Amino acid sequence: MKLSPTFAAVLGFSTGLFCLGSASLAADAHAETSALVKKESASLLDLYRHLHANPELSFQEVKTSARLAEELGKAGFKVTTRVGGHGVVAVLKNGDGPTLLLRSDLDGLPVKEITGLPFASKARATDSTGAEVDVMHACAHDVHITCLTGAARVLAAMKDQWRGTLVLIGQPAEEKVGGARAMLKDGLFTRFPRPDHCVALHVASDQPAGTLGYVEGYALANVDTVDISVRGIGGHGAWPHMTKDPIVLAAQIVLALQTIVSREVQPGEPVVVTVGSIHGGAKHNIISDEVKLQLTLRSYSDKVRAQLLEAIRRQTRGLALAAGLPDDKLPVVTVTDESSPALYNDPALTKRLAGVYEKWFGAGNVMARKPVMGAEDFSEFGRTEHKIPVTMFWLGTVSPEVFKASMAGGKGLPALHSGLFRPDAEPCIQTGVTALVAATLELLAK
Repeated sequence: MKLSPTFAAVLGFSTGLFCLGSASLAADAHAETSALVKKESASLLDLYRHLHANPELSFQEVKTSARLAEELGKAGFKVTTRVGGHGVVAVLKNGDGPTLLLRSDLDGLPVKEITGLPFASKARATDSTGAEVDVMHACAHDVHITCLTGAARVLAAMKDQWRGTLVLIGQPAEEKVGGARAMLKDGLFTRFPRPDHCVALHVASDQPAGTLGYVEGYALANVDTVDISVRGIGGHGAWPHMTKDPIVLAAQIVLALQTIVSREVQPGEPVVVTVGSIHGGAKHNIISDEVKLQLTLRSYSDKVRAQLLEAIRRQTRGLALAAGLPDDKLPVVTVTDESSPALYNDPALTKRLAGVYEKWFGAGNVMARKPVMGAEDFSEFGRTEHKIPVTMFWLGTVSPEVFKASMAGGKGLPALHSGLFRPDAEPCIQTGVTALVAATLELLAK
């Protein structure tokens, strides 16, 4: 696995969680945080293992949300459940000052776990199509929940170090990119204190545990999930001249869509057009009436996003007309609810917290990363009328030994959403909790 020079530099990172930092940061805050994180470590690991063994699919996070609500209530927060479905909102007011929102997601994925861990998930569930599937926290939302819980405990014990209002949320259905929108629709910014900043962490499968990564500006992509129904006029395979074959038309559409990136979008703009599924026909000698295509589109700017959707509608319609299909048989293009805008990390907020993390963890353990084409509906919190600054940091998960071996041997690391993905939990969680505490002490400084 070839990694950037930035990651290569991490090979020398410190095994300790903290650097003493500059004199401008209070030494007592470092020491108190370190002691409290250490005190909570065993309990947090137990919580993580429980969550890992009991994942729930998007929109089904009943037990997960109940456990998070219980934990945040024990920490002293005022907790409201069932916000936007199974969302959890916990508020702790600590005098006058700004409001900060810290977010975790809750849901697992329909992935079979093959890590061999003693607490590996054996959960199964019925998905939205009615199919029974294996379920795993293959994107480590269990780590996110545990870090949020740990931060709640530590910050509740350090109320003398900060002033303002903390809003901690457990967001459902991130994997279906619908939970953030649902919570906002259910009054997240009206029923509860509206934040001045929103901060989140997300695990990284290619970064050592004990490190943090950041991206200023666009960090994750727009994602649009698109269904295309390619219709035709079916008939016998021996008389194709009496039909309008949707399979041939679908094949032409699949190829034509690739020209959107190469010939319509300005070079240099990050764009992905993927046809992930094509289904049509039932038998060798039957020309079918319909073919179904499933697409994912990824981009950064809203302008390019709109351009992609317009081009898809135009190309599918034009090819259908060229094939001689009547207006009532033209393809139907549907943008589904599984769509989310790009995550734009506020540059000033991101740079500010990156500087804080360098002082807390050491500059060698905090690295600038490149944007990726994955998606995250945390972006929704920064796109309301209030234009709240948001930022999401990457949290390293790979044990230093495994990371070094991977670099030395060129062996790839299990990716997010893989059944083999297994975070090095203890240092990962300790780093995540500390990072959320450090961000809070910076943004809600006394």
